[in-house]
Amino acid sequence: MNSKQPSSPGEAAVSALDVYAASVATLCLVHCLALPLLVTSVSLAAPLAENEIVHKVLVLIAAPATLFIVYSDVRLASRRLFIGVALTGLALLIAAAFAPALEAFEEPVTVAGSVMLAAAHIWRAMDVKAKRARALGNT
Repeated sequence: MNSKQPSSPGEAAVSALDVYAASVATLCLVHCLALPLLVTSVSLAAPLAENEIVHKVLVLIAAPATLFIVYSDVRLASRRLFIGVALTGLALLIAAAFAPALEAFEEPVTVAGSVMLAAAHIWRAMDVKAKRARALGNT
């Protein structure tokens, strides 16, 4: 087997999708933490800070990239930690955005989910980059 070949179909697009998903998770975090601070100084930001549709849209943007990457890695035993953390983070974001029963806990649940999802994608991107560097060094 050629060592330059990606070990899973999803690794070919890993950098772009992982960066994309980590960025969207970070946007959720910024929306949840920074916008309330911005509201105190700029009254025009108030509608964005309290608008529930923003959380829902961000989750719907992040979910496809995360699910595609998880699906492409599901056969790799070395990625079980990534899969568990990414799916848990995504589940927390979905719950915070769509479960009315969690309304009182929306901010901490969103923060936890965003951090988990962003960290999982950043870790995976770094892991794939390291594996590619090792593969290129072994040829």
